[in-house]
Amino acid sequence: MAGRWTLIVFCAALIAWVNLDVSDTAVALLAALALVVPGVVDENLLFQSLGNDIIWLLIAAFVIASVLSRSGIAGRLASRCVARCGRVSSVFWTITLVTASTAFLIPSTSARAAIMLPLFMALAEVIGRPRVTRALSLLFPSVILLSAGASLTGAGAHLVAMDFMAKFSHEEIGFVRWAMLAGPFALLTSLISCALIQWLFLSREDRSAPLGELAIPGPAASASTPAVIAIMVLTIGLWITSPLHGQSMAIIALVSALALSTPAVSGVSLKTALKDVEWGLLLFMASTLMLGQALMTSGAITYITEHVLARMLTGPQRPAAWLVITLTALIASLAHLLITSRTARASVLIPAVAFPLAATGVNPVTLMLVITLGTGFCQTLPVSAKPVALFSSAVEGGFEKPDLLRLATILLPIFMGLLIVLAIFIWPLLGLPVDSDWMGPVSMENR
Repeated sequence: MAGRWTLIVFCAALIAWVNLDVSDTAVALLAALALVVPGVVDENLLFQSLGNDIIWLLIAAFVIASVLSRSGIAGRLASRCVARCGRVSSVFWTITLVTASTAFLIPSTSARAAIMLPLFMALAEVIGRPRVTRALSLLFPSVILLSAGASLTGAGAHLVAMDFMAKFSHEEIGFVRWAMLAGPFALLTSLISCALIQWLFLSREDRSAPLGELAIPGPAASASTPAVIAIMVLTIGLWITSPLHGQSMAIIALVSALALSTPAVSGVSLKTALKDVEWGLLLFMASTLMLGQALMTSGAITYITEHVLARMLTGPQRPAAWLVITLTALIASLAHLLITSRTARASVLIPAVAFPLAATGVNPVTLMLVITLGTGFCQTLPVSAKPVALFSSAVEGGFEKPDLLRLATILLPIFMGLLIVLAIFIWPLLGLPVDSDWMGPVSMENR
């Protein structure tokens, strides 16, 4: 009964996320309470999920993002890089590389969008070409979303995946390991989107047009740019060397957040930075982490595997690994049409898709990575991601819905194809095999 009730609550939450105009956080909390009140899940599990190191890592990440945004330092550095370009085509490639690099510095897609928005508005005014403005309004959110996959802290969905990997598999992926596996894919898809946008929306004359004089904003009066940069470089260095010194990413991020939120360093106080923390997202993540664990411990995933996948598992031959990975990539890439929150997509698809399909013999970590990176594609509708919605209405002459759909129609199959090739051919060379002897909730006899 515990497994059945958990499955009912899970399906009800999914239906609410897809069809109801209700806050995702409210739905997640209600689902968590629906498990706690009947006693299916101990209430301590809900409270413990709020103290998860992932939650504290996100709090610190939001504080860091707030400091970099409010101090104006990140926007100033990006503007300096772009100001050196001579032509519009050079501007597009530079924006792509600069924006992609910020995934390691600013662990929030919404914060990166807010930082890049003034640069976009300045470029639109300086260049003064309607087609270029429309193309730029597509470029910024596309690269912000696609490049987020390169960094473990690039999106909350990555941290959800890391938590599942740590609890239900033998593979632990840290900051460096994640960058090795996902970084090339994130960078390549960002560059491809840049090329596609120029090809689809710009003429040869637009691409060769001069940039003009770009004003570079100054940092906050009390901000020390060298100190902020030094702290961020040190933070990333400590994340990279975490296996050597033994400190967790959350502790390193908290120390960095406290150092950066000193008025003498950045001009931004901790009290001010905490106002930019997305507390709703933190509550949402805590609730969905508990829901995902309840699906595993209550036997709900066993039920899904034995009934939904029974034919695949009891047939004379198991499905080919490439077919399972292709199906997983397709589901993950299209899920944004139904579930607008990226973190919600990862929270739903990992327990509902990755673990059952892992019983076919495919490495569950590979499936979780495919799902997590696949959820990064959300450029089909303006409501599918905050950066897309932000740039769609930032200035007059931005992209329209048909423009976004035109780009997504061409980019989606390329995105999926690269992800499948990466999982089947490249990741095994980096030590992440396609096949696994992990049986999940399905026993050898059932197979």
